[in-house]
Formats: sequence, C-alpha cells, structure tokens
Amino acid sequence: MAASEYHHGEMDIHDQKATWDGFIKGTTWGSLILALILGHAILAVAIGLHWAVSLGLMTLVGIGAGAVLNLGGRWYATLVILLLTGLFVQFMIWLFGVFI
Repeated sequence: MAASEYHHGEMDIHDQKATWDGFIKGTTWGSLILALILGHAILAVAIGLHWAVSLGLMTLVGIGAGAVLNLGGRWYATLVILLLTGLFVQFMIWLFGVFI
C-alpha cells in the first residue's frame, strides 16, 4: 500500500527551497529596481527636482536598501550600471537638445 510508505518530513526539498529562494530574491531585486526608477521619475518630473539630485538621492536609497537587505556586491554593481545608464540618457537628452 502506497500510503504506508510515506514518512512525514523525509522528502528531499532542496530543489523546491532553491526555487523559492530564487523567486524571493528576484522579486526583491525587481521591486527595488522598479521603486528606484519610479522614485527618480517622480522626483524629477512630478516634483520638479533637478535630475542629477534625483539620481543621486535614488542612488543613496539603493545603497541603503542594499545594506539593510544584505544584497551583496551584485546589487551594488547593478546600482552602478543603473547610475551610468541614467547619466548616459541625460547626456543624450542634452546632446539632442544642443542640435535642435
């Protein structure tokens, strides 16, 4: 009988735990990145704060969130990439504004 072969707590759940941990980490990273992007847009566009100040504030918020949540070096590398992307976009906006 199959029911007698089951013993509660003896199943290997390593793969399921790794999947769940990856899901939680991905959700955390995605939520933080979305919050930083939206925060920058709200500060720069809706409130009218200078874009550089807004970008700096959101970078500090990202560093603080990474420290509080113990996200590690990959998070800080992601923040650097986001910062450089923001600077590049602003450079392109300035460049096209000069030529128009």
